[in-house]
Amino acid sequence: MQNLRMRIMRASDVPAVTELNNSAYPAVTILTEEEMANLFALCDISLVATNRDKQVTAFLLSINMGKPYESENYRWFEERGVRHQYIDRVVVSPSAKGTGVGRALYESVFEHARQCGANEVTAEINVRPANPSSMAFHERLGFQRLSEQETKGGSIRVALLARSVY
Repeated sequence: MQNLRMRIMRASDVPAVTELNNSAYPAVTILTEEEMANLFALCDISLVATNRDKQVTAFLLSINMGKPYESENYRWFEERGVRHQYIDRVVVSPSAKGTGVGRALYESVFEHARQCGANEVTAEINVRPANPSSMAFHERLGFQRLSEQETKGGSIRVALLARSVY
């Protein structure tokens, strides 16, 4: 049985989070430790889950509105003009899948979004290359597909999703 603990991410977690992130490619884009540290600095929600050996087994990074983040997907949501809390990336290691940690991470974001006055939580999921397990997870949580767009010069196509926080 998994014994997971959620906590706020620390700068010292960046190497482990980067490694976990990159192990999930192509579901998420590969980042260097420097890129991950820069993303971490932009986030107002940065959470990790650790196992009993204190190894990072899941993480979530989320950004509020109005940040100088150049992500094509974040910019799309910003241009809609709806108050939102953007989930940039979430990764759950194979050893932690099915434990409920993904749902717990998202519930933390939903609660934060409500407290900050956001109307919705937003995210994107790859549709090329396909990520059917993530799409099914988001649909179970009540996310709706708003649109799709090509990113990374056309190498990735994403579904842009939103879920009301009310």
